[in-house]
Amino acid sequence: MNTGLSRDVLRWAAGLLAVPVVLYLLALVWLWFRQERLLFFPEPWPTPDPPAVQAPDVHQVWVDVPGAKLHALHLQQPQARGLVFFLHGNGGNLASWFVNPEFYRQAGFDLFMLDYRGYGRSTGQIESEAQLMDDVRAAWRQVAPAYAGRPVVVYGRSLGTGLAAQLAAEVKPAMTVLVSPYRSMVAMAAEQYPIVPTALLRYPLRTDAVLPRLEGPVWLVHGERDELIPIAHSEALLPLLKPGQGRLLRLPLAGHNDIQDFDEYLGGLRSVLKAL
Repeated sequence: MNTGLSRDVLRWAAGLLAVPVVLYLLALVWLWFRQERLLFFPEPWPTPDPPAVQAPDVHQVWVDVPGAKLHALHLQQPQARGLVFFLHGNGGNLASWFVNPEFYRQAGFDLFMLDYRGYGRSTGQIESEAQLMDDVRAAWRQVAPAYAGRPVVVYGRSLGTGLAAQLAAEVKPAMTVLVSPYRSMVAMAAEQYPIVPTALLRYPLRTDAVLPRLEGPVWLVHGERDELIPIAHSEALLPLLKPGQGRLLRLPLAGHNDIQDFDEYLGGLRSVLKAL
């Protein structure tokens, strides 16, 4: 047997096997530094302003944070009963999220909604979970003092549910509303990208770890047809709350992006706000 030829074949085979390993490692390096591209999908602010933003009781305000200015919309009504502090999902911007202020007018609640860095008119870029949470806290500190003595609801939708849960654990609002929540981004990644080591995730967003620290009632809402964040996430979160503290509204026909179109959700939210 030609040993020289055998060694060449072994080297060739080893080199061939090394190619996918190297590509996998390069993909992990890319993932570590570019996770924001997989998580956040901001869109620029449209021109002209959407009609809902042009209403006289809707004010465009700014939140100064280190290295950026965050754009927010604040529906302010005379003698409002309280405030809904709204943290939206990972796509679009305030122009696509601030679409039903009339619902909150009729409920007698003001609405404050924040655009994260890079979304709409907000400047800067999201660089870490800690930075993202610090931005949310800064917005809260700016708006919440005006509502002292009145009920405040911390509301999160999709991506915003992890941020809302963390904020609620710290500030203890009258009510926490989590619409299409996830157990954690670690759990989401394990479901959608099982070959990716969870240690690489720089945005773990551990809602499951935060929920036991919440005080006050918690309302979970989830569409049973949600293919992005399956309802199993809400089902796993509910038992983490204290007995009687939380309840889950299941919407059999709703998916991930259409929950606001269902009367069961709107009626439920109206009842939640009325009870405060």
